[in-house]
Amino acid sequence: MKKHRTQCVDGFTLLEVMIALAIVAIALVTLLGLSNRTVLVHERIQKLTRATLLAQQLMAEQEVQLAGVGVVDEEREGVFEEPFADFSWRIFYEHTMIPQVRQIHVQVNWGRAQHNEQVELISFVAAGGR
Repeated sequence: MKKHRTQCVDGFTLLEVMIALAIVAIALVTLLGLSNRTVLVHERIQKLTRATLLAQQLMAEQEVQLAGVGVVDEEREGVFEEPFADFSWRIFYEHTMIPQVRQIHVQVNWGRAQHNEQVELISFVAAGGR
């Protein structure tokens, strides 16, 4: 007599399980890479926001100072105090086509020297102080 073998098809083969695990592994590696990139982008955006706020603060100080004294054409630069010591600043003035108006540039820099990032604000003020 011949024996009839009945095959059970309810489970997964080893090949199917290995392919499913490979797909899950690829997806997890991709998601971890995206997570790392998100953290780096968030850090860059934080520094950009801080630099912009520091530049706005310097610009406001310049506008208040120049309202009473008038425009001084000297260039100045420095480094912010803690906790912003990794940011440096530079302020300089340019003449415009209108003699009574000066252009103020406020630059805030951060980062390594070979990959320095910068925010620059430009405003106009009356050269007479009012």
